[in-house]
Amino acid sequence: MTTEGLTSFDQANNSQSSAISADQLTKIYKTGFWLNQKVTSLQSCSLTVQRGETFGLLGPNGAGKTTLLKLLLGIVQPTSGSGQILGYKLGDRACKQYIGFLPEQAYYYDYLTGWEFLEFIGSMFGIEANLRRQRIADLLDLVGLPQSAARKKQLRQYSKGMVQRIGLAQALINDPDIVFLDEPMSGLDPVGRYQVREIILMLKKLGKTVFFNTHILADVEIICDRIGILNKGELIAIGTLNELLGTDKTYQVSGYGGSEAELKPWLLHFEEQGDMWHGQLEGDPQKFLEMLAGINAKIISMNLSRQTLEEFFIEQIRGGAKS
Repeated sequence: MTTEGLTSFDQANNSQSSAISADQLTKIYKTGFWLNQKVTSLQSCSLTVQRGETFGLLGPNGAGKTTLLKLLLGIVQPTSGSGQILGYKLGDRACKQYIGFLPEQAYYYDYLTGWEFLEFIGSMFGIEANLRRQRIADLLDLVGLPQSAARKKQLRQYSKGMVQRIGLAQALINDPDIVFLDEPMSGLDPVGRYQVREIILMLKKLGKTVFFNTHILADVEIICDRIGILNKGELIAIGTLNELLGTDKTYQVSGYGGSEAELKPWLLHFEEQGDMWHGQLEGDPQKFLEMLAGINAKIISMNLSRQTLEEFFIEQIRGGAKS
């Protein structure tokens, strides 16, 4: 893919802020020996992801996350519903050069080295040889895979973490506008997870759109602009963390000094433990701190408190409530 191609594409689509849109996407599979049984993998899913947005899709195993990803990528056809990627209808081959994709469980050519594999993928996109070699070297550095190992070691000799890194490199080889990642942290150690998070944040700074599935809630809170939760094939929640978890300014406070009579009007659930006290502040934190200075009390900690993403996720999955 040439730089000129990217430029003309951007100019042709600069009026479109939506990178991904889905309207009532439904996928029903036929199973059984006579294909007379129906299983609904995705039901009436509608969502929009803006250009430059990082969107995280959460859900338990079997929720339909990978099905939605495959529908958006045009790998499978919807039973009903429609959608667009960068202004192209789902399944349109013309948009594939602008997309990068890391599957959760991909098949790679075992007897190729990592470098040979990336050369092969780059050649499929028509990237000129010199640019391809430079881009491969840069991507290997980016994903934390030594060039010596990539050049000499066959993929069948790679650990799961190394395979995940080479997969991430191939997803970026064409400098895509949208990157789809299916469980990108799978099989990685804490250092590898940190590196992938940094790569996604870097892609965000470059204006790329990132759409990924994951089970790791902590990564979602760090990375995502918005999240969606799928359960039993239905999108049951979607929004920013503030929209889903709330923005109530409640603080958990600990300190020492002062008296119960002076502190209790400010703090809910006030309690004392030895020389220390704890409570929940719902008022203005600045005024509270000024009050503490006036009564010769000191604060040890003040942490913003709200429902965690994990708590919200479990509540949604168990309750099945739509929002």
